[in-house]
Amino acid sequence: MTTTVRTVPDGLPVLYLRSRALPATLAALAGTALLAAWAADWLQGRPQFDHTARVPVQVIAPLLAAAAIGTGFFSPTEELDRTAVRPWWPRRLTHLVALTSLAGTALALAVPGHPEQFGAPAMVRNVLGATGVTAAAATVLGARASWLPMTVYSGAVYLAAPRTPGGAAAYWAWPMQPGPQAAAWAVAGTAYVVGAALLVLRGPRPER
Repeated sequence: MTTTVRTVPDGLPVLYLRSRALPATLAALAGTALLAAWAADWLQGRPQFDHTARVPVQVIAPLLAAAAIGTGFFSPTEELDRTAVRPWWPRRLTHLVALTSLAGTALALAVPGHPEQFGAPAMVRNVLGATGVTAAAATVLGARASWLPMTVYSGAVYLAAPRTPGGAAAYWAWPMQPGPQAAAWAVAGTAYVVGAALLVLRGPRPER
């Protein structure tokens, strides 16, 4: 008697997707996008509104999306996964890139207007950076605690970043920078590439 393993069109096993709680991750990303859209619209309706008023949305929404993506890599069958015949890195890569693209697109659409300020470009950049840091943390702390380092860092940066963008702050306070800051993009992009490489090649730290 033979057993047929069902696969989705892109080659990822259905079992892999279920073990990573993909439906819950997608629901969390959808909720984050809706919350960000509501918050951005509410801020825009305030009498004292200007483009900088959306900075909290720009910082918090990517943080929540990255947390959902990172914790979604937790597997209750880690030991079985490591004994699989086929390598897991193609699955992890597709999983991470697909969810990052989805989160970046959804959150970019949630902040219309002022694209050159704190709009869609800054949101996409922060999704990349936050997800990269979270992915790297998953390899060290495990998937379930992967949200912690980026949360602490974002809180510290939000309190300490100067009001004037640019300068040295564009490197260490990249989540608080407007869209066109090349230095902030360089840091966020590097964080994503390094974090993604670590997670894809090593996988999240095994957790009991």
